Amino acid sequence: MSSVLHPPSSGQDPLLAARYRPISSHLAIAPPVSVVIPAMNEAENLPYVFKTLPDWIHEVVLVDGNSTDNTVEVARELWPKVKVVPQQGKGKGDALITGFEACTGDIIVMVDADGSADGGEIVSYVSALVSGADFAKGSRFANGGGTDDMTFIRKLGNRVLCAVVNRKFGARYTDLCYGYNAFWRHCLDKIELDCTGFEVETLMNIRVVKAGLKVQEIPSYEYLRIHGASNLRAVRDGLRVLKVILKERSNRRELRRQERHSPMLAAYPADLGETS
Repeated sequence: MSSVLHPPSSGQDPLLAARYRPISSHLAIAPPVSVVIPAMNEAENLPYVFKTLPDWIHEVVLVDGNSTDNTVEVARELWPKVKVVPQQGKGKGDALITGFEACTGDIIVMVDADGSADGGEIVSYVSALVSGADFAKGSRFANGGGTDDMTFIRKLGNRVLCAVVNRKFGARYTDLCYGYNAFWRHCLDKIELDCTGFEVETLMNIRVVKAGLKVQEIPSYEYLRIHGASNLRAVRDGLRVLKVILKERSNRRELRRQERHSPMLAAYPADLGETS
């Protein structure tokens, strides 16, 4: 798999041009892009979500969390070739892992089903990946980003937790708990996701750093959920995120302890995903 930047050209060999998907007036890519959308009872929001998705996307994978409304029917009407995958477990993390397994694209993009994300930003994420990044991380607090959907308490909690991750894992994040991300499929082999809840986003952000992957933040604007109520709870979910951070820190210390007591491990620290 290669990261390919290629400008469209009217004089190009038609067979060669067929390998590329134009994503803007001056950029085309060869890698197919899969978009994963976890959804449960989001029929009213899906029209807004699908309306913003670029037509050059290779596939849309909708993970249905046992919806009791017509979420699946609406998705198929809006995007006839949508790949619908029933979720067997529970939680956002479980839904994303299920969706990732169903993807066939080389690039995977995570998009929420509540209408808070602008699919038009996908071009920025994909551009970062084909330009050399392994993981394109959305940030509401990077220059050019923003949010309409965070209370003061949530902003404060996100800032504190982000500072902890930056200090403990050597990251340089401006946003931690945000689910609009994109990455090369091969990254999944290095981060081994095993989290079923909302805190999966934090887990991914920590493990890509621990794995030594190249991360690029993408300014992103988060809009208000259009219909329905969010399942997020600031204190409950903040504590779950903190628990993930502490667990990952503990695991890192254990690896370092093993290195000190094992000459073989000490000789190959890169295999353990250590970045510092």
